[in-house]
Parts: sequence; structure tokens; C-alpha cells
Amino acid sequence: MPTEQPSQECPIRLEQVSYQIAGRPILRGVSLAVRRREVFGVMGRSGTGKTTLLRLLMGLIRPEGGRVVVNGVDITNLPERELNRVRADMGFVFQGAALFDSMTVFENVALGLVERRHLPAAEVAGRVQGLLEMVDVAGAAQLLPSELSGGMRKRVGMARALALAPSIMLYDEPTAGLDPIYATAINDLILNLRERTGVTSVVVTHDVTSLRRVADRAALLHEGRFLALGTMGELEQGGDPCVQQFLSGSTDGPLTG
Repeated sequence: MPTEQPSQECPIRLEQVSYQIAGRPILRGVSLAVRRREVFGVMGRSGTGKTTLLRLLMGLIRPEGGRVVVNGVDITNLPERELNRVRADMGFVFQGAALFDSMTVFENVALGLVERRHLPAAEVAGRVQGLLEMVDVAGAAQLLPSELSGGMRKRVGMARALALAPSIMLYDEPTAGLDPIYATAINDLILNLRERTGVTSVVVTHDVTSLRRVADRAALLHEGRFLALGTMGELEQGGDPCVQQFLSGSTDGPLTG
């Protein structure tokens, strides 16, 4: 089992985290430390607990064992009011963008600023315009989500997640359902946002091509545990047969045996 060396430069830490649903173990003593400004990838087959991991980091569910530490705060049993303060420094990009259909792009991105910051309308407008320019959808401000392509919806979801200037970004399958060109554009945007804002990012995906492009390090989650952790190059050169099968996409191996 891979080990991580915790450090004060790691804004995300999982320490022996366990979680189960209806008696079925989803995570089994998972430990992880994500470094500041790092893009960290979590890969694995569907149903292996990748999204559960993100929900634990957001405090949407509580672990049954171990600790979840975000920006130095142990959120494992934190009261909801204090947890909301920690969440305010985290942006979550949902797999389907999760935009409100009845709101324009502008209104979707502005929502957090209006509800949490109570800023003057002119300041909200300026911030939203800047965010839409950052993700290259400035011309779509008055469109409804139904009028956008899948790639544009992803970009708007990223702008909304960035509205409160978080130090951590969590991405759930950011390239799912996109063609290779749009997927590359989203991957480049993840890297660009890291460079422009300094965010620490966790990208959950089964898209190996994307992780080769964006991840500083990655780990394979299988049967509730990380089988291997390292750079994509280190994982590709390693000897774990499960990792090799996943990276190659082969139907023959221990993951399907």
C-alpha cells in the first residue's frame, strides 16, 4: 500500500479514512496528502469510491473512521456552521456542471457572490464578467444552460466554482461526455487556472489521457484502497498488474478477472 509523508504544505489530508454504505466497504483506511498547488488525480473504475472521496473532502458525508483535514482544519466531526466556513474555500465542479436551468450563465456564476458575500450589484457584475473571461465564455453571459454545448457548461461550472476565490478545486469527471478536442480544452483550463490562481486541485476521473496531461501525481483507487501513487510516469513504469491493466485499458487482467 502506498504511503504519503504528511507536511504542513499539504492543504488536503486523509488519514486512514474508512467509509461504507449499507455494510459494504467503499473506502478502507485510505491515506493521502495533496501538496499545495498540486493537480492530483484519483483514477479508478466506475463505482470504486472516487466521487465518495470528493464528498468526504467537502464534508457532505462523514467518514466512519479516520480523519479528513482541509487547510489545517480537521473537518471529520466539525459542526455544520464551522464546516461551511471551510467549504467556502473550496470549489466543486460537478460531473454534469449542475447549473440551474432557469438561470442565465451570469446568474449561475453570480449566485454564490450574491448569497454569501452580499456584494453591490456593480461589483458582482464585474467579478462575474472577469470569471467568464477567465474560462473563455464571456459571450455566453445571457444564455441559458440549455443553449450551451457540453464543453461550455463545464466552463461555466468552473467559473461558478471559482466565484468565491477558493484555494482548493475539486473536479468530478471534468471531461466526461466531451469529445477529445473539448476534453483537451478543459484539461488545459484546469492547468491554466492553477497557474493563474494558485489553487490546489483534485481531479477524479477514469480518463487516463486527461491525467497524463494535467496530473502532477495520481493514484489508482481499487476495492477501497490506493494500489499505487506517484507521477503518471512512475505509475506506468511500476509493476502493479492492476495499475498496468487500467492504464492500458486492457480487458484482460486482475481488474476484470
